[in-house]
Amino acid sequence: QVQLVESGGGLVQPGGSLRLSCEASERLFSNYVMGWYRQAPGKQRDMAASITWAGATNYADSVKGRFTISRDNVKNILYLQMNSLKPEDTAVYYCNAHRLGRANDYWGQGTQVTVSS
Repeated sequence: QVQLVESGGGLVQPGGSLRLSCEASERLFSNYVMGWYRQAPGKQRDMAASITWAGATNYADSVKGRFTISRDNVKNILYLQMNSLKPEDTAVYYCNAHRLGRANDYWGQGTQVTVSS
């Protein structure tokens, strides 16, 4: 069973930056897509960014140009660099690993990101 642990959340002022990390318990190969999802109060959990093993990325329109997702396939760590943060970015951020062939999903425990003055 794959275990994911997020870190790096916290309180930041509007316009500030934050980097989230997600460490996987084992090496994930090319059949896994990694992603960051977020859930704001009163909203559903939505994908913010995803990345394949080869490095192809996809972003929600709301974060394009501000967030950057990356992964270290040797260290088994997923990152989300968040710049120019806005109050509407406030949410619980979850790390996700999706196995393409079997539709298996693994989730981290979530980390709170709060953007406020």
